[in-house]
Amino acid sequence: MKGKNKIYTPLLLSIACAIGLILGARLNFDPSDELFTANPKKQKLNRLIDYIDYEYVDDVNTDSIVDVTVNKILENLDPHSVYIPKEEYARVTENMKGDFVGIGVSFYNIQDTIVVIKALEGGPSEKIGIRGGDRILYANGKKLFNLDISEDSITTQLKGKENTRVTIKVLRKGIKDLLTFKIKRGKVPLKSVDASYMLTDKLGYIKIDRFSETTYKEFSEAITELKAKGARELALDLRDNPGGYLSEAINIADEFIKDDKLILFTKNKSGAIEETYAQREGSFEDGKVYVLINENSASASEVVAGALQDNDVGTIIGRRSYGKGLVQREMELGDGSAVRLTIARYYTPTGRSIQKPYDNGNESYFNDYMRRYKNGELNSEDSIEVNDSLRYVTPGGKVVYGGGGIIPDIFVPKDTDSEKEKLTFLLRSGYMSRFVFSILEENREYYNSITKEEFRNEIEITDKMISDFDRYLRQLNIGLKATSDSHKPLLKKYLKAEIAQQLFGNNVFERYLNEDDRLIEKVIQLSDEK
Repeated sequence: MKGKNKIYTPLLLSIACAIGLILGARLNFDPSDELFTANPKKQKLNRLIDYIDYEYVDDVNTDSIVDVTVNKILENLDPHSVYIPKEEYARVTENMKGDFVGIGVSFYNIQDTIVVIKALEGGPSEKIGIRGGDRILYANGKKLFNLDISEDSITTQLKGKENTRVTIKVLRKGIKDLLTFKIKRGKVPLKSVDASYMLTDKLGYIKIDRFSETTYKEFSEAITELKAKGARELALDLRDNPGGYLSEAINIADEFIKDDKLILFTKNKSGAIEETYAQREGSFEDGKVYVLINENSASASEVVAGALQDNDVGTIIGRRSYGKGLVQREMELGDGSAVRLTIARYYTPTGRSIQKPYDNGNESYFNDYMRRYKNGELNSEDSIEVNDSLRYVTPGGKVVYGGGGIIPDIFVPKDTDSEKEKLTFLLRSGYMSRFVFSILEENREYYNSITKEEFRNEIEITDKMISDFDRYLRQLNIGLKATSDSHKPLLKKYLKAEIAQQLFGNNVFERYLNEDDRLIEKVIQLSDEK
């Protein structure tokens, strides 16, 4: 991480490419189907693999050959058709499902011991009183410390079938004897709505991290609570949201768009068009909405932003979005792996394709952030390149452009200070989380006992913590000048936000991060002007 001028592409950029925009259905092809058994191309590949298996002079791992072949084939299609190996598929599926079955803790493996970071909200461990800092030493009598095994192996001991029980023994600071907890494994929510709270007396705020199977349900609950608190306007934060399930994005857009208005349409290889319209009375059709986007808002995020913009609903604020207008479907390959294959393009109501070009290959495509950075687009609206041949006009007379992302109605520049970008990288990558955990461990009893209000008023990030953090980074060979006086305020904010996340969860974490946030301040300004 050394080098003054090195730019840190936001972490979710790569995740955006992986998640994309997915149709809800998964396909599982039957290899005995006549369509496939009669395919000479398939027979050719099968015969080659058989020759290598049975005749080649040396032993060869043909599984790896197949994986390489699949990846090479997909590389020649488009940037978002991807192969998901068996070992990754379960994790990817779980992340998009919205929950998993287990005891519900996040943890570090410290000196070969499971140390709980926090009990996950809504999970079994939270309900029975597991706390951050607890060391899980035994599960059903089996020793879990000093084993020198992977975190995946440890997780296997704690996960299991729903409603099965596991007895764990826990060492807690300040208590001499081990504590025993009998936990019934259950569904643990993996929430995609990271935060929901009031910015002002009339302006609510919701941040959506991704579009999983439960996003619309989470959003509906959040908007209901905000309206009960007096929200007549809403800031919908889709920054760094890489996309997900198309159906969830459509359902959320429908909350703001009046019945029978077009939300989007898709077109497949045969030219067949499928249109999707708003179908019900939405909960916020008469409210004012501000949609926050940036260069990492992709796919399903762009569906929502594009649908609202093209229907002259609300205001889009931020920077041009990622530019992904391809729709994938997951297709299982029969051995636990899957392919996510592009099966259609989607278009906004005015007919815009927001897919950016990928004619120059995948490397050029994925380096688009650097191109935008260098041409000044992140700092100046005038630097955004548009194609007049892709000019469209909304029913309300607003000019919009296709050909690569959603251009916001109101532009807010990015702070491209390289040291600040490094700090954001450290926050999002987990380095800061590990350091903060060590701070909490120094006085765990106190930190676990304080309320949110006490935390806000009593906890101060000291210069000693800054120095300790600088020393911690140097031990990891990470050079950072952000500990200088000019960057200390931001570093202190990030450290306090990370402490808040480990103690109180994402909602409080996002509130701290949003203090002095340029886009949030702009939304509040626009709201106050009305």
